[in-house]
Amino acid sequence: MTINSNNPVASAASAAAAPPAMPDIRDIKPPYVIATGHAWLWWTLLALALIIAAFLYWRWRQKKKATAPSIPPVPAHIRAKQKLAEAIALINQPKPFCTLVSDTVRYYLEERFDIHAPERTTEEFLRELQSTNLLLKDQKESLENFLESCDLVKFAKYEPGVAELQGLHDSALRLVEETEPPPVIDGEAPAENRPS
Repeated sequence: MTINSNNPVASAASAAAAPPAMPDIRDIKPPYVIATGHAWLWWTLLALALIIAAFLYWRWRQKKKATAPSIPPVPAHIRAKQKLAEAIALINQPKPFCTLVSDTVRYYLEERFDIHAPERTTEEFLRELQSTNLLLKDQKESLENFLESCDLVKFAKYEPGVAELQGLHDSALRLVEETEPPPVIDGEAPAENRPS
């Protein structure tokens, strides 16, 4: 079958069946940006500046912390006296009273003389204490009687009277007062810390 180009119906049918024609001229593309190789330099400088700024901020915070006035720790003997004063409120309850008083003395001795008292049994603690010269002989004996009396109340359900509990309290307070470090007078080191 041949198509006659003079026939308008045939030319319209062939135009509909043929794919649309592509335009011969395309639009201009935008220019392609070529990296110059200096972008990495700017990113590196930015990262370096951020690191330096973070380091300077950290140092500033450290200096600020160092210059902040620090509260001196409460000495062990003062803290022990405060705890013993609190224990008086429990004098009508023998077990809590004896627990607080004996724990106060044990923690005081640990902090004052670096004896690991709270983690040990009374026997272990007293055995270690006997081999040192940190306390006088009568102080060691008084401490032994004190701890054994407290253990009777804590573990053997012994119910002492208020007078006996007051005696335990006085014994603990006397031990703290006898072993507390001497006060510093006019900037001079205490006698035990002065070189001989």
